[in-house]
Amino acid sequence: MRPRYVAWRFIHPDLDVGGRAPGLQAAPTGHLATVAEDASVRQAVLLLLTTSPGERVMRPDYGCNLRSLLFSPNDDTTAGLAMHYVRQALQRWEPRIDVIAVDASADRNDPSRLDILLDYRVRATGWTERVTIPVDLAGNAP
Repeated sequence: MRPRYVAWRFIHPDLDVGGRAPGLQAAPTGHLATVAEDASVRQAVLLLLTTSPGERVMRPDYGCNLRSLLFSPNDDTTAGLAMHYVRQALQRWEPRIDVIAVDASADRNDPSRLDILLDYRVRATGWTERVTIPVDLAGNAP
């Protein structure tokens, strides 16, 4: 049976861990590696939330406005805006999921970092995932 969702494997430099080089990944055969099903949806969610509108040439509206929060104070208003931007982007661009919860709060160890917690469910499989998206409000490199 063919997987419902398949995408090229992409290691996000800020969000994926494991010591692998960021970017598109090669399979042992030399072809582009792929991810399937729930991992494909997770990858799409991460890419959506870390893409700013205007970055994609053929889809200028695609993305999430989180980078517009750069240099904002790390307070409840900024957290509320971040949660709104995440919900708005996911509702528009990711119909494969249901958002269960979105929360945002200042990181305890880094006053310039806002952590966004996202819980979602993949509609087709019922699989749930919790993702943390760190947003550096000071503009420092990760």
